[in-house]
Amino acid sequence: MNRQPSIEFFDRQFERQVQAHDVALNPFERAALPHLHGRVLDFGCGMGNLALAAARAGCSVLALDASAVAIDHLRRAAAGEGLALEARQADLRHCEIGEDFDAIVSIGLLMFFDCATALRTLADIQAHVRPGGIAVVNVLVEGTTYLDMFDPDAHCLFARGELAHCFAGWEGAVVAFSDHPAPGGTVKSFATLMARKPRTVLPAGA
Repeated sequence: MNRQPSIEFFDRQFERQVQAHDVALNPFERAALPHLHGRVLDFGCGMGNLALAAARAGCSVLALDASAVAIDHLRRAAAGEGLALEARQADLRHCEIGEDFDAIVSIGLLMFFDCATALRTLADIQAHVRPGGIAVVNVLVEGTTYLDMFDPDAHCLFARGELAHCFAGWEGAVVAFSDHPAPGGTVKSFATLMARKPRTVLPAGA
Protein backbone atom coordinates (compact mmCIF):
# COMPACT_ATOMS: atom_id res chain seq x y z
CA MET A 1 0.00 0.00 0.00
CA ASN A 2 1.44 3.36 -1.00
CA ARG A 3 2.06 5.58 1.98
CA GLN A 4 0.29 8.93 2.04
CA PRO A 5 0.94 11.90 4.32
CA SER A 6 -2.56 11.58 5.75
CA ILE A 7 -2.06 7.91 6.67
CA GLU A 8 1.30 8.63 8.26
CA PHE A 9 -0.24 11.53 10.20
CA PHE A 10 -3.00 9.33 11.59
CA ASP A 11 -0.70 6.39 12.34
CA ARG A 12 1.24 8.72 14.65
CA GLN A 13 -1.96 10.10 16.17
CA PHE A 14 -3.44 6.62 16.74
CA GLU A 15 -0.22 5.43 18.38
CA ARG A 16 -0.53 8.29 20.86
CA GLN A 17 -4.20 7.48 21.47
CA VAL A 18 -3.48 3.79 22.06
CA GLN A 19 -0.73 4.64 24.54
CA ALA A 20 -3.03 7.11 26.32
CA HIS A 21 -6.00 4.68 26.25
CA ASP A 22 -7.99 7.44 24.55
CA VAL A 23 -11.08 5.49 23.42
CA ALA A 24 -13.87 8.03 23.91
CA LEU A 25 -16.33 8.51 21.06
CA ASN A 26 -16.06 11.85 19.31
CA PRO A 27 -19.24 13.98 18.92
CA PHE A 28 -19.97 12.64 15.43
CA GLU A 29 -19.63 9.03 16.58
CA ARG A 30 -21.88 9.64 19.59
CA ALA A 31 -24.55 11.07 17.28
CA ALA A 32 -24.28 8.13 14.87
CA LEU A 33 -24.31 5.26 17.39
CA PRO A 34 -28.07 5.22 18.25
CA HIS A 35 -28.91 4.85 14.53
CA LEU A 36 -26.76 1.77 13.90
CA HIS A 37 -28.32 -1.68 13.75
CA GLY A 38 -27.91 -5.07 12.12
CA ARG A 39 -24.97 -5.43 9.76
CA VAL A 40 -22.79 -2.28 9.93
CA LEU A 41 -19.89 -1.03 7.83
CA ASP A 42 -17.57 1.54 9.40
CA PHE A 43 -15.78 2.85 6.29
CA GLY A 44 -12.72 4.68 7.53
CA CYS A 45 -13.06 3.49 11.12
CA GLY A 46 -9.92 5.11 12.52
CA MET A 47 -9.28 3.85 16.05
CA GLY A 48 -12.50 1.88 15.83
CA ASN A 49 -14.18 3.36 18.88
CA LEU A 50 -17.53 3.57 17.08
CA ALA A 51 -17.13 0.09 15.58
CA LEU A 52 -16.48 -1.34 19.04
CA ALA A 53 -19.46 0.50 20.53
CA ALA A 54 -21.74 -0.76 17.75
CA ALA A 55 -20.54 -4.34 18.22
CA ARG A 56 -21.07 -4.08 21.97
CA ALA A 57 -24.64 -2.97 21.21
CA GLY A 58 -25.25 -6.16 19.23
CA CYS A 59 -24.35 -5.12 15.68
CA SER A 60 -22.26 -7.26 13.35
CA VAL A 61 -19.52 -4.88 12.20
CA LEU A 62 -17.02 -4.71 9.37
CA ALA A 63 -14.47 -1.94 10.02
CA LEU A 64 -12.08 -0.73 7.32
CA ASP A 65 -9.17 1.70 7.54
CA ALA A 66 -5.83 2.37 5.87
CA SER A 67 -3.97 2.68 9.17
CA ALA A 68 -2.15 -0.46 10.25
CA VAL A 69 -1.87 0.96 13.77
CA ALA A 70 -5.62 1.45 14.04
CA ILE A 71 -6.56 -1.93 12.59
CA ASP A 72 -4.09 -3.79 14.84
CA HIS A 73 -5.52 -2.02 17.90
CA LEU A 74 -9.09 -2.74 16.82
CA ARG A 75 -8.47 -6.42 16.15
CA ARG A 76 -6.93 -6.89 19.57
CA ALA A 77 -9.74 -5.01 21.30
CA ALA A 78 -12.48 -6.94 19.48
CA ALA A 79 -10.81 -10.30 20.10
CA GLY A 80 -10.37 -9.49 23.77
CA GLU A 81 -14.11 -8.93 24.16
CA GLY A 82 -15.25 -11.66 21.75
CA LEU A 83 -17.17 -9.16 19.63
CA ALA A 84 -18.78 -9.74 16.22
CA LEU A 85 -16.35 -7.34 14.59
CA GLU A 86 -14.01 -7.86 11.67
CA ALA A 87 -11.29 -5.24 11.10
CA ARG A 88 -9.44 -5.02 7.78
CA GLN A 89 -6.68 -2.75 6.54
CA ALA A 90 -7.51 -1.41 3.07
CA ASP A 91 -6.61 1.40 0.69
CA LEU A 92 -10.03 3.02 0.82
CA ARG A 93 -9.35 5.12 -2.26
CA HIS A 94 -9.59 1.94 -4.33
CA CYS A 95 -11.83 -0.18 -2.10
CA GLU A 96 -15.12 -1.43 -3.54
CA ILE A 97 -17.79 -2.33 -1.00
CA GLY A 98 -18.59 -5.96 -1.63
CA GLU A 99 -21.86 -6.48 0.26
CA ASP A 100 -24.95 -4.64 1.44
CA PHE A 101 -25.35 -3.29 4.96
CA ASP A 102 -28.13 -2.11 7.26
CA ALA A 103 -25.99 0.91 8.13
CA ILE A 104 -22.87 2.43 6.61
CA VAL A 105 -20.87 5.07 8.45
CA SER A 106 -18.11 7.19 6.95
CA ILE A 107 -16.92 9.83 9.40
CA GLY A 108 -14.07 12.18 8.55
CA LEU A 109 -12.81 10.21 5.55
CA LEU A 110 -13.96 11.47 2.16
CA MET A 111 -12.13 14.80 2.40
CA PHE A 112 -8.84 12.88 2.24
CA PHE A 113 -9.58 11.79 -1.35
CA ASP A 114 -9.51 13.85 -4.50
CA CYS A 115 -13.05 14.98 -5.33
CA ALA A 116 -13.65 12.47 -8.14
CA THR A 117 -12.68 9.60 -5.82
CA ALA A 118 -14.72 11.05 -2.94
CA LEU A 119 -17.88 11.25 -5.04
CA ARG A 120 -17.34 7.78 -6.53
CA THR A 121 -16.90 6.38 -3.02
CA LEU A 122 -20.00 8.19 -1.80
CA ALA A 123 -22.02 6.63 -4.64
CA ASP A 124 -20.65 3.18 -3.71
CA ILE A 125 -21.70 3.75 -0.09
CA GLN A 126 -25.20 4.72 -1.20
CA ALA A 127 -25.48 1.68 -3.47
CA HIS A 128 -24.65 -0.73 -0.64
CA VAL A 129 -27.04 0.55 2.01
CA ARG A 130 -29.96 -1.86 2.10
CA PRO A 131 -33.45 -0.45 1.47
CA GLY A 132 -34.62 0.99 4.77
CA GLY A 133 -31.02 1.20 5.96
CA ILE A 134 -29.08 4.18 7.28
CA ALA A 135 -26.16 6.18 5.90
CA VAL A 136 -24.12 8.46 8.16
CA VAL A 137 -21.56 10.61 6.34
CA ASN A 138 -19.35 13.33 7.80
CA VAL A 139 -17.11 15.62 5.71
CA LEU A 140 -15.28 18.93 5.84
CA VAL A 141 -17.17 21.66 4.01
CA GLU A 142 -16.21 24.37 1.58
CA GLY A 143 -14.20 27.26 2.93
CA THR A 144 -12.34 25.27 5.57
CA THR A 145 -8.60 25.76 5.79
CA TYR A 146 -7.08 22.31 5.39
CA LEU A 147 -4.18 21.28 7.58
CA ASP A 148 -0.85 19.55 7.09
CA MET A 149 -2.48 16.13 7.38
CA PHE A 150 -3.90 16.48 3.86
CA ASP A 151 -2.13 15.27 0.76
CA PRO A 152 -1.46 18.41 -1.33
CA ASP A 153 -2.98 16.97 -4.51
CA ALA A 154 -5.66 14.73 -2.98
CA HIS A 155 -8.25 16.39 -0.80
CA CYS A 156 -11.86 17.40 -1.24
CA LEU A 157 -13.73 20.13 0.60
CA PHE A 158 -17.46 19.65 0.05
CA ALA A 159 -19.83 22.54 -0.60
CA ARG A 160 -22.26 23.15 2.24
CA GLY A 161 -25.26 21.84 0.31
CA GLU A 162 -23.48 19.03 -1.49
CA LEU A 163 -24.34 16.13 0.83
CA ALA A 164 -28.02 17.07 0.85
CA HIS A 165 -27.97 17.19 -2.96
CA CYS A 166 -26.26 13.80 -3.21
CA PHE A 167 -28.88 12.21 -0.94
CA ALA A 168 -31.91 13.78 -2.61
CA GLY A 169 -34.76 11.25 -2.47
CA TRP A 170 -33.53 9.56 0.70
CA GLU A 171 -35.89 9.70 3.68
CA GLY A 172 -35.46 11.94 6.70
CA ALA A 173 -32.17 13.34 5.44
CA VAL A 174 -30.76 15.73 8.02
CA VAL A 175 -27.50 17.65 7.61
CA ALA A 176 -25.97 19.25 10.69
CA PHE A 177 -23.11 21.74 10.52
CA SER A 178 -20.54 22.28 13.25
CA ASP A 179 -17.37 24.32 13.71
CA HIS A 180 -14.36 23.24 15.75
CA PRO A 181 -11.12 25.07 16.57
CA ALA A 182 -8.03 23.97 14.66
CA PRO A 183 -4.30 24.72 14.90
CA GLY A 184 -3.08 28.14 13.86
CA GLY A 185 -6.28 29.90 14.79
CA THR A 186 -8.19 28.21 11.97
CA VAL A 187 -11.59 26.52 12.13
CA LYS A 188 -12.63 23.05 10.96
CA SER A 189 -16.21 23.17 9.64
CA PHE A 190 -18.00 19.85 9.24
CA ALA A 191 -21.23 18.68 7.67
CA THR A 192 -22.78 15.47 9.00
CA LEU A 193 -25.64 13.76 7.18
CA MET A 194 -27.95 11.01 8.40
CA ALA A 195 -30.46 9.58 5.95
CA ARG A 196 -32.55 6.46 5.40
CA LYS A 197 -32.59 4.72 2.03
CA PRO A 198 -36.15 4.38 0.69
CA ARG A 199 -37.58 0.88 0.92
CA THR A 200 -39.16 1.19 -2.51
CA VAL A 201 -38.02 3.00 -5.63
CA LEU A 202 -40.68 4.88 -7.55
CA PRO A 203 -40.84 4.15 -11.28
CA ALA A 204 -39.47 6.79 -13.62
CA GLY A 205 -41.95 9.61 -14.14
CA ALA A 206 -44.00 8.72 -11.07
